[in-house]
Amino acid sequence: MADPFIQFVDVKKSFDANHVMQGINLYIYKGEITAVIGKSGCGKSVLLKHIIGLMNQDSGEILISGKDLSSLNKKEKKAFKNKLSYMFQSNALFDSLNIFDNIALPLVEKSSLSKEKIKEKVKLRMAQLEIKGTEENFPSELSGGMQKRVALARALVTDPDIVLFDEPTTGLDPVRKKSVHLMIKEYQKKFGFTAVVVSHEIPEVFDIAQRIAMLESGKIVFEGDKDAILNSDNVIVKSFIMGKEII
Repeated sequence: MADPFIQFVDVKKSFDANHVMQGINLYIYKGEITAVIGKSGCGKSVLLKHIIGLMNQDSGEILISGKDLSSLNKKEKKAFKNKLSYMFQSNALFDSLNIFDNIALPLVEKSSLSKEKIKEKVKLRMAQLEIKGTEENFPSELSGGMQKRVALARALVTDPDIVLFDEPTTGLDPVRKKSVHLMIKEYQKKFGFTAVVVSHEIPEVFDIAQRIAMLESGKIVFEGDKDAILNSDNVIVKSFIMGKEII
């Protein structure tokens, strides 16, 4: 197997007496969907924030293509962040901006592209995600499922190498949850980005992920594919899956 694209090596993080990460070891491979599962409040979102650079670990290493993230210079960190997108569980769309401007925002803020080139890229992503014709609408005028598509279009408009999804199906009914999972799977296959999906939607999320990691008590207690987790003898893993515990 190829070397991991992103690797956590004995990563620890505490907030006062709350030891959220107690030695995380995790492998994320290029071009795959990795699902990170676990109980609510176990630190899944904290893990994502370390990848994107919103938080720094207390100890341990986070490697990007074998290079310690903390050792990257300013230019290298900027280049990495420009190739990374984050899809928030709340979509984080701006109510005061229409759909076109919401999608265009990362290009306006991060790139030096001309207005015409930005318009071209936005329209392409809107067509690819089947939201063409909503350019002048505002987020409040769209359904929850359509808003998810807009958020994904915005995440993909910068042609990222990696997309982080933080509970992407929060607040959706079962039919729309399945639709969002299939959307992630379809567009990851089409565009080839590396995806990390934080979720407590089990076993549904297993169907879109090549690798699954379970976070429990500050450690990764399982890492493998769908068949491996469904057949795991680990008592903690079996209990979580069978109970679908999300509290």
